[in-house]
Amino acid sequence: MTEQPHAPSAGVQTGAHRVRKMIGRDPHESHRVATPLELLFDLTFVVAFGIAASQLAHLFAAGHVLAGLAAFFFATFAVSWAWINFSWFASAFDTDDWVYRLTTMVQMVGVIVLALGIPQMYSSIEHGEHVDNAVVVAGYVVMRVAMVTQWLRAARQDPAHRRACLTYALWITLAQAGWIAAIFVHTSLAVTAAIVVGLVLVEMMGPVLAESKGGGTPWHAHHIAERYGLFTIIALGEGVVGTVASLTAVVEAQGWTFDAAFVAVAGIGLTFGMWWTYFALPQAEILHVRRERSFWFGYLHIVVFGAIVATGAGLHAAAYYLEHHSELGSVATVATVVVPVGVYLVMVYVLGAVLTRTFALFHAAVMLVTVAVLATAVVLAAAGISMANCLLIVTLAPVVSVVAHEVRGHRHTAAAVAQAVDAASR
Repeated sequence: MTEQPHAPSAGVQTGAHRVRKMIGRDPHESHRVATPLELLFDLTFVVAFGIAASQLAHLFAAGHVLAGLAAFFFATFAVSWAWINFSWFASAFDTDDWVYRLTTMVQMVGVIVLALGIPQMYSSIEHGEHVDNAVVVAGYVVMRVAMVTQWLRAARQDPAHRRACLTYALWITLAQAGWIAAIFVHTSLAVTAAIVVGLVLVEMMGPVLAESKGGGTPWHAHHIAERYGLFTIIALGEGVVGTVASLTAVVEAQGWTFDAAFVAVAGIGLTFGMWWTYFALPQAEILHVRRERSFWFGYLHIVVFGAIVATGAGLHAAAYYLEHHSELGSVATVATVVVPVGVYLVMVYVLGAVLTRTFALFHAAVMLVTVAVLATAVVLAAAGISMANCLLIVTLAPVVSVVAHEVRGHRHTAAAVAQAVDAASR
């Protein structure tokens, strides 16, 4: 028996999870937070990010830097996009009935299949062969069948958002058909890269058309901002993993020394500083009044997630170096941490500038100091300073942004957010 649809603001069930009509939730619903099911779903991505980072570190250690980066970009997009697809749908149409829960479970199976295909894909790129993404695509097929089912269900049961839901279903299907066809195209890596770029554009076009031309979906700004924040924390977990790997290498080689303590402080300090920097901007308040900026918010985060996970991979690559199992020298190894940290910090400022449509000279000065700190770490590595000490210097990079925000930057942020809110209310 089918229950009556819940009121848009009533997202909590205390009884049986019977089938409920899938209608759009209230985008202004109060106290909307991530659900236990969403948190469980996110755990599958811990595995995917972990495999992507460990494989990147392995290729770094083998001296295959360009191949590792190419494979990592592909893996990062695949993992992040899979999460994004589900999260925006859930923000708009989460019914939490048994059908929705089981469909989500199917998507979780797809994520695991995708994750298991990442090493195979890395290996094919490392050896200069056709990109073997068959298992990754198979995982996507599992996820996409479930995702299209969800969109079609929403289209059938929620006439007010039918056009947007059908647009999503159509473009997801088109993109997936393209990925499946790409499996059978055995050509050079350059041509394969062009095909991948084309399909990525198709993937991104679907949400743009659905939200701008199809009437949009009732996603919840505060819920989305929280979901992205939680996923950022999951990505930061790779920094902890990389720290443990580096620390283990130091302890096994030298025992508990000052270097071991420095590595522990550097890894955890770096992760903590990146976390602090990310949450300095109140993103939800801006998204709530400027919903049209959601595309920049959603898509730029793919680079943010990638930079965070790559930082963890860099720390793991440092462990290979300390164990004398790496083809990279000291400077290149330090760069595997410096570069993603730099990309991450730049992207945090870019994200803030895009959301607020402002950029203060103060922020430019902070970024120049940050670049100087990161460059210092590389210079010290070239001068023969130990890896542990160089990592400590890298840790100071996010500290620059944290101190700047706490001393003065918070005023710029508050003013920019207030300006965005006031402009939207006019």
